[in-house]
Amino acid sequence: MTSTTAFDLPDNLNNKIRSDRYKWVVLSNTTLGVLMATIDTSIMLIALPDVFKGIGIDPLLPQNSFYLLWMILGFMVVTSVLVVSLGRLGDMLGRVKMYNLGFAVYTFFSLLLSVTWLNGSSGALYLVIMRLFQGVGAAFLIANSSAILTDAFPENQRGMALGINQIAGISGSFIGLVLGGVLAPIQWRLIFLVSVPIGLFGTIWAYMKLVEVPKKIDTNIDWLGNITFALGLTALMIGITYGIQPYGGHSMGWTSPRVLGFIIGGIVLLILFCIVELKSSDPMFRLKLFRIRAFTAGSLSSLLASVGRGGLMFMLIIWLQGIWLPLHGYNFADTPLWAGIAMLPLTAGFLVAGPISGILSDKFGSRQFASGGMLVAAISFGLLELLPVNFSYLEFGPLLFLNGLAMGAFAAPNRAGVMNSLPKQHRGVGSGMNSTFQNSGQVLSIGIFFTLLIIGLSSTLSSSLFHGLVGVGVPAAAAKKASGLPPVSTLFASFLGYNPVQHLLGPKVFSSLTPSAKQIIAGRRFFPNLISGAFKNGLHAACDFAVIACLLASGTSWLRGGKFIYDESKPTALAEGTLVDT
Repeated sequence: MTSTTAFDLPDNLNNKIRSDRYKWVVLSNTTLGVLMATIDTSIMLIALPDVFKGIGIDPLLPQNSFYLLWMILGFMVVTSVLVVSLGRLGDMLGRVKMYNLGFAVYTFFSLLLSVTWLNGSSGALYLVIMRLFQGVGAAFLIANSSAILTDAFPENQRGMALGINQIAGISGSFIGLVLGGVLAPIQWRLIFLVSVPIGLFGTIWAYMKLVEVPKKIDTNIDWLGNITFALGLTALMIGITYGIQPYGGHSMGWTSPRVLGFIIGGIVLLILFCIVELKSSDPMFRLKLFRIRAFTAGSLSSLLASVGRGGLMFMLIIWLQGIWLPLHGYNFADTPLWAGIAMLPLTAGFLVAGPISGILSDKFGSRQFASGGMLVAAISFGLLELLPVNFSYLEFGPLLFLNGLAMGAFAAPNRAGVMNSLPKQHRGVGSGMNSTFQNSGQVLSIGIFFTLLIIGLSSTLSSSLFHGLVGVGVPAAAAKKASGLPPVSTLFASFLGYNPVQHLLGPKVFSSLTPSAKQIIAGRRFFPNLISGAFKNGLHAACDFAVIACLLASGTSWLRGGKFIYDESKPTALAEGTLVDT
């Protein structure tokens, strides 16, 4: 078998790349880059109330829903769309070069986000646009980090290295919740400014220490493939994003001509993209890589795992902020921070299982750990479903930890299995393809989880809200209007740390109520008691879906076969692959 860490470089650089010290430099720098990028996927979620307050805009007004959704999802949409193209550019022009550029771009736009002078809708639009460009920098980092790691580490240590990198990425999305909750109340600009010194350090460090591996062959950029893929996936992601918004008299927008147009148009463009790629001499998306069973099974299981896991964070945040924390004495304004803290056992599970399972997968292969992890994840979702809405944290915390262990046990070995299956000249694009499956699955999952929650809420929330409001003295007309608003308004209010009922009634109606009615409605128990029954219906549907997705991911992962490492010495390996002893 040909070594995959020896390159056609001058001896001094080749020795540097193969040295023990260099591979740890690579691991440290790429882990910092991926951690920083993924922290920013979620740091905005908890900080949104302070951000909107800082620029003087009400995110729950219908005309401001665009800013709300795109500040939450725009970053993820951009990274989903660009990681394959940027991974391919890394293969062509140099992975380290593209990675370093990503660090610089990310840092620059983090700085621009922190210095906005605009207010109102102009300020919100500025932040959305800068977030999209920040996502471009993150896509550079995510697309090339795994390929750089695979180049630097020998086969028997890749699982450990990729495991640490992958788990840092997944954990970053949960760390961002706490970090946003801590920094935003001090000053909302800090959630962006905190990335600047870290980004500057990482950029300089990367430019000084990382060594480029020259590309082996000259290829052309597949412009038509890049354009059709970017437009198709963007349209699909936009359709999913707007599908969770109300439309007309409907609680969601899935029947909206705009949503249907984006989704159908996106699918048509992606089909056209596949046709283009099959005929291209230098395709962006290497469809032939799907002939490698380990790559195909690993990528599809990444998609299914992300679909099962991606909406989990939103579901748990709404559960905690809208119901559990208020019932346990927390003010609605304080719930965003404490929701992030309450979810720390999930992060702990990732951090414990990821490196360990990665190390073990180097020795025993990926299949049993990745498949077993998703099986345990399905069990944890089922156990979450059995909890009462007003649970005991002594039951909830260990279940989160179990779910984190399960997801960590899957993520690290699966990523190592995918990267080990790739020929070295296609590691960038292969890593990008896998990341596209993972990131697109997250956006799709958010749409699915929100839809299931809203369907569950729609069944009984309106009636419960109407009778509850009338029961405390709210005029029937005002109660009917408030209870007739789409459930997504209630979810977003909970998500942003507002008292949902008080916000739904509006200041004019609320100020006209008796002091006793005001006290009850503004209290911590009124809304959680009203919503608990309806929320439970949606929660059960979402957990059932997550169980199914995780079981499918487990089965798909098992189909990867035994321990597999791509053998560069065999010219037919791309078509068939080569198994090594387990």
